[in-house]
Amino acid sequence: MKALILVGGFGTRLRPLTLSVPKPLVEFANKPMILHQIEALKAIGVTEVVLAVNYQPEVMLNFLTDFEAKLGIKITCSQETEPLGTAGPLALARDKLVDDSREPFFVLNSDVISEYPLKEMIEFHKAHGGEASIMVTKVEEPSKYGVVVMEETTGKVERFQEKPKIFVGNKINAGIYLLNPSVLDMIQLRPTSIEKEVFPKIAAEQNLYAMVLPGFWMDIGQPRDYIKGLSLYLDSIRNKSPSKLASGSHIVGNVLIDESAIIKDGCLIGPDVAIGPGCIVESGVRLSRCTLMTEARVKMHSCISSSIIGWHSTVGQWARVENMTILGEDVHVCDEIYSNGGVVLPHKEIKCSILHPEIVM
Repeated sequence: MKALILVGGFGTRLRPLTLSVPKPLVEFANKPMILHQIEALKAIGVTEVVLAVNYQPEVMLNFLTDFEAKLGIKITCSQETEPLGTAGPLALARDKLVDDSREPFFVLNSDVISEYPLKEMIEFHKAHGGEASIMVTKVEEPSKYGVVVMEETTGKVERFQEKPKIFVGNKINAGIYLLNPSVLDMIQLRPTSIEKEVFPKIAAEQNLYAMVLPGFWMDIGQPRDYIKGLSLYLDSIRNKSPSKLASGSHIVGNVLIDESAIIKDGCLIGPDVAIGPGCIVESGVRLSRCTLMTEARVKMHSCISSSIIGWHSTVGQWARVENMTILGEDVHVCDEIYSNGGVVLPHKEIKCSILHPEIVM
């Protein structure tokens, strides 16, 4: 079985992190975003993953070569010479996705995090006998989204309603699909939207079905949602594999700490914190709702909340970093500095406090 992951785009919403690596390689819960998806696909029998890329394909492939060997799964790139939307990449990768078996294949958006109930999706797809299955998730405010209007009992999709002013349903596209190869016959090699051009056609032919995604879901393509997604993800780990989370008198709530990280005495960590490989957290530090990426360092008595600390960055002593501060790679915050929502580009030294949210070039 095969899968295509849509990894096109420049990751502008996650800058400055994506100035250092392509968005799918940005760490989420101590591993690259895309690795969460590849591992889930491997677990249900997918043997080949095609990455639809239009930005830094050589960086993606070089990085993933190690994982290809470790996971025992083939990873290839399909490179766009121009942005092709969310459907055009399927036409471009047609020869990689379809073989003599004519098996259905998965399509995933690269910045979606969930529990990936892919086995259940295969069973659902086989049972309804249609051409395509899409995963949908429930939201509290459907008027902000494009809503999938569907039969509740069968899952058959009736239509799509963009940002409805009156209530027509509370389910939105979750960016996970299972498609028969026949769907490719509907897609031309040009910039095309699978959501606005392809799926409505299949729905009109009564061949599109939606499965309600169990568990959590989040598009983590921007910082605020990244932090919220981390909370949901750690909560899911707590329910399924609590032994993977840190424990101790210095831990509050759900915390994920890489085994190579060093945490010194007198810290209070959590809730909703991920501390990556090679990180050093000195004594008396307070961390909550934040991520420390590989080899970040937080010096004594600092406080970090609702923020992302990039690779090889340092937060000085008695510093306070909060309100969706994002430090790019190799940023150094001096002692006793306050950052209120600073977005700091890579390779900077911050000597003055950032009192209001701003981008530091």
